[in-house]
Parts: sequence; C-alpha cells; structure tokens
Amino acid sequence: MEGPIFQNLEVSGISASALLTFVSDWYHHLLWWFIMKFKSLFSFLGATQLTALTIAVPPGFPASGNGLWFTSPGQVWASELLPVGNGYLAAMVPGGTNLDVAHLNIESLWSGGPFADPSYNGGNKLPSQATATHRAMDRIRQTIFSSPTGDIDNITELATDAGAYGSYVGAGRLVSTIHSTGPVSDYARWLDLDDGIARTRWTQSDITFIREVFCSHPTRACTHRIHSTTNVTLPDLTFAFSSALQPDLPTPDITCMDKDTLQVRGLAGTPGMLYEMLGKAFSTEGNITCDSIASPNATNATLTISGATDAWFTWVGDTDYSMDAGNAASGFSFKGADPHESLVQLIQVQNSSSSTNTSSPSYDDILNEHVQDYHETLTDVFSLSLGQTPQLDKPTNELKAAYQVDSGNTYLEWLTFNFGRYLLMSSARGALPANLQGKWATDTSNPWGADYHSNINIQMNYWSAEMSNLNVMQALFDYFEKTWAPRGAETAQVLYNISRGWTTHNEVNIFGHTGMKGGGNTAQWADYPESAVWMMIHVWDHFDYTNDVDWWKAQGWPLMKGVASFHLDKLIPDLHFNDSTLVTVPCNSPEQVPITLGCAHAQQMIWQMFNSIEKGFEASGDTDTAFLEEVRAKRAQMDKGLRIGSWGQLQEWKVEKDDPNDTHRHLSHLIGLYPGYAVTSYDVDAQGGLIVNGTKETYTKEQVLGAAKTSLIHRGNGTGPDADAGWEKAWRAAAWAQLKDADEFYHELTYTLERDFGGNLFSLYDPQDPDPIFQIDANLGYPGAVLNAILQAPDVPSFNSTLVITLLPALPKAWANGEIRGARIRGGMTLDMQWSDGKPTTTKFTVDANPIVSGRNVEVVFDGQTVGSFAATPSLTKNIQ
Repeated sequence: MEGPIFQNLEVSGISASALLTFVSDWYHHLLWWFIMKFKSLFSFLGATQLTALTIAVPPGFPASGNGLWFTSPGQVWASELLPVGNGYLAAMVPGGTNLDVAHLNIESLWSGGPFADPSYNGGNKLPSQATATHRAMDRIRQTIFSSPTGDIDNITELATDAGAYGSYVGAGRLVSTIHSTGPVSDYARWLDLDDGIARTRWTQSDITFIREVFCSHPTRACTHRIHSTTNVTLPDLTFAFSSALQPDLPTPDITCMDKDTLQVRGLAGTPGMLYEMLGKAFSTEGNITCDSIASPNATNATLTISGATDAWFTWVGDTDYSMDAGNAASGFSFKGADPHESLVQLIQVQNSSSSTNTSSPSYDDILNEHVQDYHETLTDVFSLSLGQTPQLDKPTNELKAAYQVDSGNTYLEWLTFNFGRYLLMSSARGALPANLQGKWATDTSNPWGADYHSNINIQMNYWSAEMSNLNVMQALFDYFEKTWAPRGAETAQVLYNISRGWTTHNEVNIFGHTGMKGGGNTAQWADYPESAVWMMIHVWDHFDYTNDVDWWKAQGWPLMKGVASFHLDKLIPDLHFNDSTLVTVPCNSPEQVPITLGCAHAQQMIWQMFNSIEKGFEASGDTDTAFLEEVRAKRAQMDKGLRIGSWGQLQEWKVEKDDPNDTHRHLSHLIGLYPGYAVTSYDVDAQGGLIVNGTKETYTKEQVLGAAKTSLIHRGNGTGPDADAGWEKAWRAAAWAQLKDADEFYHELTYTLERDFGGNLFSLYDPQDPDPIFQIDANLGYPGAVLNAILQAPDVPSFNSTLVITLLPALPKAWANGEIRGARIRGGMTLDMQWSDGKPTTTKFTVDANPIVSGRNVEVVFDGQTVGSFAATPSLTKNIQ
C-alpha cells in the first residue's frame, strides 16, 4: 500500500499490511485497539498528513456565524468531536478524511435492569421486608425528633443495593473510508447550527471532497454522505460497523442483509438487551457490494461502493426495550418486540428504489426534509441576538482558548446559547428524555451511568425549553408516567408505608429504579423522595406556558396528583420543635450530609406543588374536591422552608446547621429563588408567620431575598473542594440573574464557559483531564441562565396574584444591543422585544387564543419601574414602548 496514511502508520510502528487486513476483515479487534492507543502520536482520524490548514471559515459555513468550525480532525471524544442526533439516535463525528470513525448511539441501549437480572426490582425492598422497613422508618423519625441536634448519623436500613442498575451503552462505531491518496490541503470541519449538519471538507489529488452527517427526526435515521464539489467519479468507498473500539461491548454479528445493506445484532451485556442496526448504502452511478467474513466469534461485513459520483450511507437502530412494559401487568420486564421488522421498514422508506438507479429519490430530498423539520422546531419559532459580531477568522477552539472570565466574548456566548438549544433538540425528541450525556456516550459503562440524576441535572436539562418555545417535553413526561410512577407506587408502599401516589429518589435509570440507591450510608444523595416533586415544576410549567388543557387532563394532572398524594401522607407533625407544622423527615438537602427534618429545599418545593394543584384543579376536570381541600389544609399547616439564620442566611435546614464557609456545589435551599418561586415571589400572606425559637416571626419579601443573597454569596463561585463542574456555575449565574445583579450573573456565566467547556463547546466535568468527562447539564442549563438575565416572569402562588414580567433584569453591558423573538411566557403569552443601549426599544406581547385564565393581571417592569400593565385576555396584542 502507498500514500501518506500508510506511511504515517508505518512510522508509528503499525504495518500497512496489518491495517489492510483490518480494513478487509473487521474482526481484528486487538489491532484496532492498538491503533487507538497510538492515536496521540499521529493524526489517525485525519487519516493522512495535512499539508495546509484552513485559516479562514470554510466555504459553506453559515454566513450568520451560527456554527462551530475547526482546522483539524477531532481526536478526544469529549472535547473535540462534534455531535449530531435526532433523539432516537446520535453520533459523535471526528471529521476524518480518508478514514472517519463515528461513535454511534441508540437512545434505549442500556446494560442492566431485568435484561441482565430477571429478579431486578427497581432497587426496592422486597415485600417481605416491608414491615421491618416501616419499623425502621419510625425509629429513625423518633430519633431525629428526640435528638438535641435534630439529626441522625445514617439511614442505611432504608437503602437498597443498586443491583443491576446498569448504564447507558454506546452502540459501537461506523468506520468509513475513501481510497484517495496524496497530501491533504484546505481541510476544515464544522457543525452548521443553522441546518443541523456536520461537514468535513478537504482537497486531495486536486479533488475537493465533502463529508456530511446529520440525523433526521422525520426519518428516525442518520445519514453519512461523501461527494465532491466537481461531481467527479469518487475513489472506492467502504462503510462498516464495528464494536472493536468499544471495550466490553459483546461482539455482535455484522452481516450482509443484502448487497447494499449491513445488519448488526448484538447484546448490551451477557445476558443483556438486544439491539440491532441496519445500514444501507446508496449511490449515484457506481456499484455497491457487500462482503461478509466469518470468524470463530462473529461475522463481519463491509459495504464497498465503486464508480460513484455521489454516495451516502443511512443507518437506523433500536432495541427490544419498551417503556410500555414497565408496569406490574408486564412484570416490569420492559421487554418489547424484536426491533428487526420495524427497522426493515424504516430503512426501506429511506429510498424506495434501487440505490444505483439515478431516477431514485435524491439525497437532497432526504436532506431537505431534515432541514425543514429542524427549522420548524428550532429556529423558526424562536431566536435570540446579543448584538454579536461573528468572528469568522478563528476556529471555535481558538476562540474558546482565548475566552476570559468577565471580559467574555459576545459571539461565543451567543454560539454557546444556540449550541445548547441544538443539543437539547437533538437529544430530547426520542422516546426517552435527555440523560446526563444527552444521548451521546462512547463506552459500555459511562460516568454515573449516563442516567437521570434528578436533584438538579435532569431538571437543568430542560430549563430553557418552555421559554425558548422548544417542543421537546413529551418524552420527559412519558418517561415519568411509564417508568417512575409504576415502580414509584411500589416504593411508596414498601419503603414509606404509603398507599397513595408514588415517589422516586435521586438516581433513576430507564428501568424504574425508584428505590433509595444504597451500598453504605448513601443518604446525602440517595435520601431524596422529593425528586419527583421537583419534576412537577416542569409538569406545571408546561401547562402554564402552553395552555394545553387536553394534555393536562390526560397526563399532566395525573402525574402531579400522584406525587402530591404521596407527600400529603409523608408530611408529619414536627415533634422536635412542636410548633404545629408539618415537615418531611428524614430529609437531606441534596448531597449535603445532615440527615434531619424540615429541609428547606423539600418544604419549599412541596408548598409550590400544592399551589399548582389548586391552580390546576379546575382545568383538570377532577371532581375529587376532598383531595383539593386536603391539599389546602396541609399546605396551610406545613412549614414553608423559609427561615433566616444567625448570620443572615436563608437556612438550609429547619435546625440551624449552616456553615458560612460551606461552598457546596448544590444551591438546594435556594430552589425558591431559581428555578422555583417560593423566595422570588414570596407572599407574606401565604408564607409569613412562623415560630422561631418560640416566637412568632414574620419576614418581609426584602428580608427573604436578602437572606437568599447572603447564602448565595457564601456558597461561593462554584469551585469548591467537592466539585468543579459547569452546572453548579450555571445555576449560580441563573440565581444571580434572579437577584438582578448583572455583574455577578455575567461573572458566573463567563466563569463556567471559560473553565468548564471544551474546544467543541461541550461542558466537561474535569476539563483538565486528557480524556475528560462530558456532562451535558451545563450545556443545557446555559441557555436557561441566559434567558433569565433577559426575561423573567416567575410563577406565583395563585392566579389572583399579579404576574410580574421583568424586562432585561440582569443584562450585561456586553449585551447592550439585542433582540429576542418568539419567547414564551407563562400564562400563554409570547414576547418579541428589541433593545438598544441596555433599554427596550420595542416590546410586543401576544396572548394565546386560549389562556388558562382569561384576564390575568400582568405588570411589566424595567429597571425597577412599572412600564406597563394589562389584563391577559384571549388573543390580546399589547405593545409597550
């Protein structure tokens, strides 16, 4: 073999003949792994020596500047590769030339659960253990109440070993080659955020090649195309699936289903969930063949395309997982049908004619369908400008490397905002919601299982969805209904002796792991039965923003009623302070050590949920007025979770335990500041009047907000001894915006972008590590924090309360000029606004034709002054100058 690719490999100690053997026989797993071990020594994914680099934005890059671009192929998965996805499938694309190795994902591909262990029961106690567990719960409560410090050191009796909890699993690799030779010049790769397409462009032997990769939501498929700018006959191309690069993934069978289609069937473990992928090659002109090679342990196959002027490869994938089987009637098996037949139908509709027939549907048809759906979902309905000037003279990784705290870069901030919405849309529109890594994972066992951590992470994923008019919530609510609620009812009964409603805890997989995940004294994160309460904020907000009464009756209200019913029974009289209030016990402020009573976080959220029950009761069509009256009565009696401590802080626990030097990553007791409203919309009539040290105390709103600010200051900047993650800084940025402090907001926002984001703008848990961990929550929380600095309309306890809309509450000086279009506001309103020199110039409110409440009082505020007010009547248009 000749050419730079083989010369470079031979210099690195890898023979050309060995590589050739691998290309023709994909079962040489050890060799491939060896190659990857040496990838830092040469530009392996570039597959050849780059003799000239692009120094300006490549042709075809969006003129708007809305995209990420780079001058060399990506090698480090988390910080350099580029993501594409449609919710059902996802891929990470390195941007190789002669050789490109994309990392593939199927959203439901998990190890563990009942597929690995038929006795798996969602981390719950066994029915035979229920009586002893209930007695243990009573003892724990009595110990906390009788303790002088109001706490206990452990609750291990309540926790259960994780068992076959499992992990989200990568689905292997797609290896694509083009047999071109000679040095590469004019290389560039980019992610087009205007159209949702990843592209690579390079010139070799006087031919300019372009790779394009996108995942289409309408077709539930991902497509990889190779063509040239001059429409010449391409060198031979190959496509092959491989699990060789993914340690521990059981070797699948990879065979030729027909002359132009590859079939992959494998398991996510031994035993494990079945998955299948079908990949079909198409070409203009040319010839497609499929070669299959049998080995002792597997069958492998490669598609080869010869003599084509244009070629593409489309793949689909699925598993035999089904949420519809996640209930008692199905034995909590989560087992669905073999995916083969449905995948055959999917791959057939990609192109109904022969792939070599020039009259068959074109690639452009497939692409245009994707782009139209992308625009309708993401860009047509909403846009934001921060007054940015696109910087097209430097690639994204260089802009990121030069980015500094406080001074910032408006263009990069705008890009990060758009990228966050792109990632949410690309990962949340499948059957399952976006997980800790969206839908992008590279290994068989991923950090924290790439699961659903529900004490900030999954919630932060969806912060921006409603306000930015992004229709991605349905999979989240289906997931609650079909995986949390059924097992959660079992958890409520067996663990808490409560027969009404359901509950979950902090760590949840796709198999309804609703029990308290143990393995030692795990209370600080596992003791969190309020996880579903937090998610009810999203359920209520969806109704409040969309006015979708049919959805509310069918799904939203049943979800909320179930969670509220559980907590009506879980709240008990406070026998420590004996102040006639109802409290949660035992409780932990998420991921803080004290196991105590009346945690502020839990009390604030349950109070908010009870308000939502009252506000949503009429629209629900429910006639259970006894339930409504019970909610009202216990809401009035419960501790509201708002208490100012000895150093002016908002207490995190009802028993004062706050340390002014505690810089813990979580802001749990400030949930009522953001994203909740128990602090932000504090109502002295509804929340005031509590007993503190035997004396009745009534706080003003200014006092409560001041205490929250004191706590936020002492909590630090999101870089403490316990963690240095992006999500904690994004949360702080949103909280400072809520306090209308533009300088602190911008400091935190720029701090997380500078410190915790990679060159590909992925948020990284450990950015200094050579192989860092990708954790998507900061990516998706970033747009929410940005929006909170531009527009605020926090919820209120009652529809009788005035909805206060604040314009540009924490606008940084760097964003002095801008525009927001299509922003949604609770109450069923849309806002279009322009601003200049930090002041609104045009502001237009449009009320939906069917708001939940007609005539709701609205007050519009800018710079602390009321600039307008109106009653939100159906179809009203209101301009405020």
